[in-house]
Amino acid sequence: MTTLSLIVGYAASICMVFGYLPQAIATIRTRQTDGIATPTFLSLGLGSVLFVIQGLLLGNWPLVLTNAITTVCSAIIFAIKLSNDRSKRRRQ
Repeated sequence: MTTLSLIVGYAASICMVFGYLPQAIATIRTRQTDGIATPTFLSLGLGSVLFVIQGLLLGNWPLVLTNAITTVCSAIIFAIKLSNDRSKRRRQ
């Protein structure tokens, strides 16, 4: 792997993590998930898991680390979303 590709990989990792973390933190704090589409978040989470696997197979640590973090964030947000949806159905 060239130095340039590593730099690009780490830069992409930083962008992805800082893109996901604010949403995860906001969702954890506010517990508001009305604007989150369940199928979209499932797809994003699955994509992150698959990128972790690909990164492991390629030995690409920026890919592994970034997507491990986004997988955890997606799982937390998804769990809160499911809990909120379940509570909403009970109230109706």
